[in-house]
Amino acid sequence: MSQQTKYLLNESQMPRFWYNLQADLPKPLPAVLHPGTMKPVSPDDLAPLFPMSLILQEVSQEREIEIPEPVRDVFQLWRPAPLFRAHRLEKALGTPARIFYKYEGGSPAGSHKPNTAVPQAFYNKEAGVKRLVTETGAGQWGTSLAFAGSLYGMEVEVFQVRVSYDQKPYRRAVMETYGARCFASPSTETAYGRSVLAKDPHHPGSLGIAISEAVELAVQRDDTKYALGSVLNHVLLHQTIIGQEAMLQMEMADTWPDVVVGCTGGGSNFAGIAFPFIGHGLRGGPKPRIVAVEPAACPSLTRGKYAYDFGDTGHMTPLTKMHTLGSQFTPPGFHAGGLRYHGMAPMVSHVKELGLIEAVSYNQVDCFEAGVLFARHEGIVPAPEANHAIKGAIVEALRCKAEGKVETILFNLCGHGHFDMTSYQKYFAGELTDEHYDEAELAMALAGLPSVPEPV
Repeated sequence: MSQQTKYLLNESQMPRFWYNLQADLPKPLPAVLHPGTMKPVSPDDLAPLFPMSLILQEVSQEREIEIPEPVRDVFQLWRPAPLFRAHRLEKALGTPARIFYKYEGGSPAGSHKPNTAVPQAFYNKEAGVKRLVTETGAGQWGTSLAFAGSLYGMEVEVFQVRVSYDQKPYRRAVMETYGARCFASPSTETAYGRSVLAKDPHHPGSLGIAISEAVELAVQRDDTKYALGSVLNHVLLHQTIIGQEAMLQMEMADTWPDVVVGCTGGGSNFAGIAFPFIGHGLRGGPKPRIVAVEPAACPSLTRGKYAYDFGDTGHMTPLTKMHTLGSQFTPPGFHAGGLRYHGMAPMVSHVKELGLIEAVSYNQVDCFEAGVLFARHEGIVPAPEANHAIKGAIVEALRCKAEGKVETILFNLCGHGHFDMTSYQKYFAGELTDEHYDEAELAMALAGLPSVPEPV
């Protein structure tokens, strides 16, 4: 069979609750620490950055958290999202494996990011917040928050990592269309940005620097809060609508995944597809292999240290235990800008330490090759970030071919690449090369990790 198969849910089947993996973990997450006292942070410590509703979600141990009806109403612009079986890709690979992908590129912003941008804007609006500030890498998160802010009449300011700001000018144009302001980071808008530029006027930027700039602005005004597109527990929570829908759709297809694959940068889209399946397994259901795929040029899960670290370069955030390359690490400017973060979500890091997931890394050119193969057989041009998940799925499918195994592979295609065509042009021109981080810089960044006393 060479025809695509699409599995669609109706609006009444859209999940009414987010799934919280913390309720099913065999071992709780390590505490978030205040960098001054080295004691666990309190809700009051986080109040300058987030509304209390999101803080409570951040620390919740409840398995299910209700999705507000106004948020579900907005979700109906693009949700439930389709699940496809990639028959043509299977045939091209000559694999006996069944390959399915959950497609998140149909949202107004073109990625999975509105799944958390909309509820974050909703809860902030309810709390009386008038302005949201954030950072973005490739621009998918900044675009999504700009979209969400426009729905709720909120100001949005976005600090975009400079190398992505230059690589992807149309992302900035979309943000501005939605009414947001977008600055190349490091910028002259903040004291921290100016300090970075004073040392290096041509600094390419990093997500850690952009976070510092956004946090600096957030704490200066009472009507302003910070919004984050990945890493934190409440962000990963919001994305679990992806996996919950996929579980219903896999049942419609009368199968269940043997392998679940997602690309990982900060961890949000990976958690969105994987956490519901992990939780289902922990509660006695089938336990698929869960594979996190990251870029070889920023390999936090495969090369990072599991340790307490700052989430930003300017050391304005609390300390979280995560797989980290060091907050001072600046990754090279490869095109998957959404995967260029020095750390991994604490929850994703924790399940990696518990042995519940695997992690692999691949080079940029190999991932683009996989993305082009996918586009030519399935018709969707993927974002550079999503190419990593496609590469991971293809590796698994070819393994099945070599071993003669009929397995079901599910991956999350987290966004389209319509604003990333410069990178594809470079690939076709032979100008796209594999980027490599500096081993000496990584060693220095890891040597600079904060000293945290062992718990008594």
